[in-house]
Amino acid sequence: MTLETEVQSLRQVPMFREVDPARLKLLAFTSERVHFADGQRFFDRGDAADAAYLILEGEAAVTLDGPQGPIRLALLGANALVGEMGILADQPRSATVTAVVPTTALRIDRRVFLELLSQFPQIAIAVMRELAHRLEMTNQQLARMRTG
Repeated sequence: MTLETEVQSLRQVPMFREVDPARLKLLAFTSERVHFADGQRFFDRGDAADAAYLILEGEAAVTLDGPQGPIRLALLGANALVGEMGILADQPRSATVTAVVPTTALRIDRRVFLELLSQFPQIAIAVMRELAHRLEMTNQQLARMRTG
């Protein structure tokens, strides 16, 4: 895949639409395209938060270990960012993320990700909105569990 194709892929991601093409080219150049087979883990809960992943194609499940086995917190698809929480919190991974179909993602190194957020407030705001949305979904899920 060429750098131009990578930039076009990034252009499709809502949070990167406003970013200058030269910056997207730099992001594509400094990131690594990775492929995960069905069932392959991006990372496990407790791992070091060394990168964020932008899912380009496929789907990944976010899970926690529960008393009766894994509890699925979310199913993320194309254009979803995963792994950013550990970087932002400066903590180990809080959940396990596993590809549920063959998945292609862009691995964005921790340092590059933090630099991107500091240089582009609109990306930082998009990440915050997504985190707030996920928190709201988790709250609703917990409320349903309590009343169910």
